[in-house]
Amino acid sequence: MTSAVGTFGQSMSVPGHGSAVAAVAVDEDGNVDAHWGRARRLAVAEVSEGVLARWEENDVNWDALHETDSERAHHARVARYLKQQGVTVVVAFHMGRGMREVLERMGVTIRLGASGDARQAVLSALGYQTGGTTPGA
Repeated sequence: MTSAVGTFGQSMSVPGHGSAVAAVAVDEDGNVDAHWGRARRLAVAEVSEGVLARWEENDVNWDALHETDSERAHHARVARYLKQQGVTVVVAFHMGRGMREVLERMGVTIRLGASGDARQAVLSALGYQTGGTTPGA
């Protein structure tokens, strides 16, 4: 697996050669939530050949849980969730250094600078033209 941190303008390899499982924090309007580590809701997307094959949103409540444990325990909580979901790419607006280090150790590709519509942000972060759709959407 390849681990990389960067912005959308940089060329980076993405695990899976044509497919990836990405996670993005989403707000109530379906936009990228700027607070990755304090997200209330997270979407997990399976992207295959530039199309959103699966989009699942779940309440993770990291906003409330963030203050209940140490930073290390919180990072471990996030890492466990991402591993359970099979996430290979995280798309976020911003992320603290500690969280980036945890995800890099896991081999997760990190794409920073995301904003706007979360579905389009995932496709863009993976290097696809926006406009891919979710089946049935």
